[in-house]
Amino acid sequence: MSTSTHSRTAPAARGQCEAIDLAEKIALIDGHWQPRVVAEMNDYQFKVVKLEGEFVWHKHVDTDETFIVLDGELRIDFRGGPSGDGSIALRAGQMAVVPKGVEHKPCAHAEVKLLLIEPRGVVNTGDGAISERTVGNDQWI
Repeated sequence: MSTSTHSRTAPAARGQCEAIDLAEKIALIDGHWQPRVVAEMNDYQFKVVKLEGEFVWHKHVDTDETFIVLDGELRIDFRGGPSGDGSIALRAGQMAVVPKGVEHKPCAHAEVKLLLIEPRGVVNTGDGAISERTVGNDQWI
């Protein structure tokens, strides 16, 4: 992806007091599992991302994470969730919150377009080791 379509520097308005076309922003993303920030609210970031295939098992010890499916179907597997181990399936227009400390793995059999809401600075692969799926923070689109 060229540097003209994303930046590590937050725009001055941080996506506030402006209309943000999520479909347009997602269309600018070339690959999968590459979340890009589109707006901030207080210390929270709104990120768009395209997913396909399986992600890595991970958890965020200090924060919840919100998944909002815009297009497609996403399965999220859990280990040690409030109801034990299991999974949920989310379709377009549905959302789920993964509580802090719960190990999870998103899976998409076909491409999914998603809005994530999480605090600034959260590493996409969680609190464990850095992997080939780890993406730098604060990449704006």
